[in-house]
Amino acid sequence: MADKPDTGHLMGHVKDSTYFEVPTRLGGKLELPQPFHLDKPLFDVKIGVPHIDSRIEPFDLKITKFMALEVLAAAIIVVIFTRLAQRMAVGGPPRGRFWNLFESMLVFIRDEVARPAIGKHDADRFLPLLWTMFFFVLVCNLLGLVPWLGSATGALATTGALAVVTFLTVIGSGMAKLGVVGFWQAQVPHMELPLVMAIFLKPMIFLIEVIGLAIKHFVLAMRLLANMLAGHLVLAVVMGFVALTWHTSFVYFVAPASIFGSIALSMLELLVAFIQAYIFTFLSALFIGMAVHPH
Repeated sequence: MADKPDTGHLMGHVKDSTYFEVPTRLGGKLELPQPFHLDKPLFDVKIGVPHIDSRIEPFDLKITKFMALEVLAAAIIVVIFTRLAQRMAVGGPPRGRFWNLFESMLVFIRDEVARPAIGKHDADRFLPLLWTMFFFVLVCNLLGLVPWLGSATGALATTGALAVVTFLTVIGSGMAKLGVVGFWQAQVPHMELPLVMAIFLKPMIFLIEVIGLAIKHFVLAMRLLANMLAGHLVLAVVMGFVALTWHTSFVYFVAPASIFGSIALSMLELLVAFIQAYIFTFLSALFIGMAVHPH
């Protein structure tokens, strides 16, 4: 009888690590160089919840595969859009599949995401940020579909950093537009209240709104993390059925079903990669729009 699936082993395939998994013929693991790794971490954050603590790595300056993939995603974006900018600099209408593909995606983010959410007069100032977020998340998601790589957006450090960028942009743009005092005053909806009630209610409403502002951006990070992590876990489980039945006669039935199921799920993951990049960018634009136009 086959052994039960090891959940720790499954998580090992989708969590961050200091190596890339490669075919057994190539050694099974490709270790990343660690020129800055510290034997004793500078600090190690624990909140007391085992499932969350297991996802928080100590700050010991080690280089991980998700870091390498983030650099790779950034390099891909730079190469693509440097080439696109060079072609656009000569002027004229878009020519070729490459130019039309990426320009149509840029125009879609501008006309269907940024301007409706932020407003026509303010949206163009935030377009570089939104375009960068969209393509960075998209490329990281797509790299997760490449065998032996991984999805950096399946780590809280990545999605959390992106959410922090949005959070700081929301606060900074709101204070730049409304002033420091005006922005924080705008967190409390305008209400006609007697003075006595206002003294008690408005501070509580302000506190709730500020906490809600932080929670919205935390959920922004967790939403992307959960969707990408869950998809890769499902793929790992489906392919794990082959290993469970490898030494039994069931493998001749399970293996083809697992392979075709993984192909179908990978096609779904391809769609999810685009959808999650769009949702993250749309919600970021929506939060920015709410900050610069609170009413």
